[in-house]
Amino acid sequence: MRKLCVLGAFFLALMGSCSKEKLDEINTDPTKLTEDNYDPNSLLAQAQLKYANLGYYQLLYQSTMMQLLASTYYYYNNGDKYINVGSFTDYQGRIFDEGYADASYIREMQRLARLKDPVAYKNLIAIGDIMFVLILQRITDTYGDVPYSQAVKAMQGVKYPVYDRQEDIYTRMLNDLETATAQLDTEKPGPSADLFYKGDIGKWKKFGYSLMVRIAMRLTKVDPEKARIWTEKAAGKTFNSINDNAILLTDASSFNSQNGTSLALRTFSDYLEVRWSKTLIDQLKNTNDPRLEVIGEVPKDGLAKNADQNLSGNTDAAVQLGLPNGYDLQGGATDISHSPNYPGGTGSGSDFAPLGKYSRPRTAMYLKLGGPIFILSYAEIEFLLAEAKVRGWNINGTANLHYINGLTGAIQSLAQLDPLAAVDANKITAFVNQNPLDESSTQNALRTINTQYWVTTGTDFNFIEAWLNWKRSDYPKLIPVNYKGNVTNGTIPRRMIYLSTEVLNNPQNYKDAVARIAGGDVLTARVWWDR
Repeated sequence: MRKLCVLGAFFLALMGSCSKEKLDEINTDPTKLTEDNYDPNSLLAQAQLKYANLGYYQLLYQSTMMQLLASTYYYYNNGDKYINVGSFTDYQGRIFDEGYADASYIREMQRLARLKDPVAYKNLIAIGDIMFVLILQRITDTYGDVPYSQAVKAMQGVKYPVYDRQEDIYTRMLNDLETATAQLDTEKPGPSADLFYKGDIGKWKKFGYSLMVRIAMRLTKVDPEKARIWTEKAAGKTFNSINDNAILLTDASSFNSQNGTSLALRTFSDYLEVRWSKTLIDQLKNTNDPRLEVIGEVPKDGLAKNADQNLSGNTDAAVQLGLPNGYDLQGGATDISHSPNYPGGTGSGSDFAPLGKYSRPRTAMYLKLGGPIFILSYAEIEFLLAEAKVRGWNINGTANLHYINGLTGAIQSLAQLDPLAAVDANKITAFVNQNPLDESSTQNALRTINTQYWVTTGTDFNFIEAWLNWKRSDYPKLIPVNYKGNVTNGTIPRRMIYLSTEVLNNPQNYKDAVARIAGGDVLTARVWWDR
């Protein structure tokens, strides 16, 4: 899928141009990439695609940790049951590893843009700073202290970047984001290879301020005053509707599951091994949520039909059944056949395959190779603004209005995944009216808002964001799995483990960072803002 540019060839050509004297024109091959003829816009598209395409790692960890999906298969014990299976601990460092690779694309893009024409590429350079913050927020929220001030500066001679404290990173991110967003100029050209907004600078401005709200709201536990100041600063300039949603549309024609570009649930083998979690399905059922009738399907009876990816299942809301987390197919006490209300038989030869009666994500919506990936949505921001208003901050509109906007936008946005997921407007209105925000109790309001944030990000398959906001808000109140052999003492992981090669590649700075983590580099430790 990542065929937007041949980056390796580019870097080889570029390294050559940096190490040689200027050649005579007669000896210059005009077909080779150089700083003069390479379009930096291509690196923006590359970074955007790589940033968005982390579905597989979300599937292993955050999707099941957050009880949005569930699995009985050994392969998913990492997230579903908090077990470090074999070499899978390496996957916990992928957000770190791939995140800094994405950041390097951005910084190289900006370097080339400044060399070619800093005025003409003004918006591209500013968008690069916004993208850098977007990428680094996910890295620091996942691990805690990480390189920021010295990140991806190898060309400037920084071989061993220091791990900045997360508190300092957050200050830098907010300031950098404010500066970059203010520099965006709607009178100047936008980027020509922009996979989020097709070069629409007006939408990028709203994205910058919306991201500012999300970053600020991460601080509600540890620095509520700073969270208030920055949220109030951005409010009123954020997304206006679902038309502002930042979405990356993947290309089915360039799909390749052999080179690491497969998306979560876009490969059928993965799709067979997960189901919607009982926790999520019960939430939708208990509130008569109209999303239940569009996101789930119960496969046809029997293993053979269950494994037929071309055969859609039953989408009737009444028959949807979530798979409880923490079970397996091993035949012992934790075998799925021993779970309460188990609906089917206990073997591949029975009329009902072990998972055949549980709800899977709807095939037509979630199994498209050219499906969309949600980056940041109007619904998320409206929920955060609703919470800000509940906290008494100076935000225009009522908390209930922002909550209604968020809930309505969340359901409407499913149609951006696929037209099949469009929910009738009257059903949306009825559901919103039947589930108002209880502003008489701050605790109840926060629970309602953040539970809906969890549902929204989960049904959008934005599992990492669901996990991060759960850590911040402590909602919904999930009951952890206590599976035999888990490494978290039966608690949901609060962070991921650093990239394993850092102990060799950046030993002293890595050791200094680990020394600052209460409990060490483990899944149960907490990042600075998660108190």
